[in-house]
Amino acid sequence: MTTTRRAFGALAAGAALAALAPAGTASATPRHRRLIAHDDFRHGLGQWAVELEKGGTVTASRGILEVDVPAGATVWFKKRLDGPYVIEYAATPISAGGVNDRVSDLNNFWNATDVRSPDDIFATARGGALAEYDYLKTYYVGYGANTNTTTRLRRYVGQAGVRPLLYDYTEPLLVANEPHRVRIVSDGSTVRWWNNGRLVFDHTDPEPYTSGHFAFRTTWSHFRISDFRVWRLSPKRP
Repeated sequence: MTTTRRAFGALAAGAALAALAPAGTASATPRHRRLIAHDDFRHGLGQWAVELEKGGTVTASRGILEVDVPAGATVWFKKRLDGPYVIEYAATPISAGGVNDRVSDLNNFWNATDVRSPDDIFATARGGALAEYDYLKTYYVGYGANTNTTTRLRRYVGQAGVRPLLYDYTEPLLVANEPHRVRIVSDGSTVRWWNNGRLVFDHTDPEPYTSGHFAFRTTWSHFRISDFRVWRLSPKRP
């Protein structure tokens, strides 16, 4: 499938880079990394804060974070993260005949702060509807969004109705009932988002967001998420 909204060259170049880069980062020089946070999803939702637009279920047990929702859902990791770091997890979109088994919207916020309460993102109440997140300063990936037709990277700037679009692709997209192994790199001005070893987004931000909160985000879908890990990257070598 070709990209209809934006030239596919950057994505193809990213895929080539992904094939050559070491697993932990997108750098040509391997860097040490240290585990700073994780959840094996066997002990409930103690590390997470859930915001639901129209109900649904979010549970964590037996190694799985299960998100089964009829509308918007945001599941925040409570610990604030400071870069440079790498986030890794696996997510499987479920299509098995359930009422919410619409394969769509494997989405993430990261380095998020809310301009209404910049020192505490949880001091401002939100109800799960996407427009309520316009007041974030954050990066946002919508992978397989809009009923699995678009894959986009945005950089929110904390203004209502303003969600600047950086990249807009019509592929890659979600594959039902298959694991998608995501890696997010926050490394100073470098912003990267990978899926199954493929570099999907590679962005250099002249005014980067380098700390804040991470969240899983979806709408009207059913996901099973596992193996959540956050790694601290060692400083770049000169």
